[in-house]
Formats: sequence, C-alpha cells, structure tokens
Amino acid sequence: MAIDPQFDDNREQVDTHKGHDVWGPVDEPEKLGIHGTHVAVDFDICIADGACVEDCPVDVFEWVDTPDHPESELKADPANESQCIDCMLCVDVCPVDAIDVDAGRAGD
Repeated sequence: MAIDPQFDDNREQVDTHKGHDVWGPVDEPEKLGIHGTHVAVDFDICIADGACVEDCPVDVFEWVDTPDHPESELKADPANESQCIDCMLCVDVCPVDAIDVDAGRAGD
C-alpha cells in the first residue's frame, strides 16, 4: 500500500524529528508513522533500498536507524526537506511508493 497523499488531513502530528513533523500513529518499533510534510516518507512501508538517497540532487534524505522495525532497520529520513526542489525523482524511484512530495504543502 502506498503512502496516503492526504496524510496531513487524515493523521495527527504527534512529534517532530530533526526539524520535521512526524504524523502518527507511532508505536515503536513496529509503527513509526510518516516523517516530513512537504517531503513525506511513510516509515512503516519504507524498505530502505536507498534509491531516493542516491538519486536526490539536493540531499534531502539522511539515513536514520530504526532498530527492530519489521520492514528494515534503516529509513530514508527527509531531514533536509526544506532543500527540496520538487523534481520528484524520489517519488519516481521509490519501489514501494513510500514518498510523497507536495508543492502545495509547506515544509519546515
């Protein structure tokens, strides 16, 4: 299942992480929520294949440890989402559709 493109309407902001919003539910280590607003990564479905990290021309993503998560123990965190240039490469290369970039949503 792909990231919910209306997550900011359908979920509650429950925390912040490295300067970006985290949208719940969060129940570690199994449920980690969605990280980011303008560039959003659904940590619950991210498999950490690294395509977004490698292809992003402005280094929006950083690896973050997620010990004991059932999909992967690393996630591509949009730690630098304010640098996003809306090229959509990350969205195009994500094999599980875990990323949503929305120019209409403001990032932190």
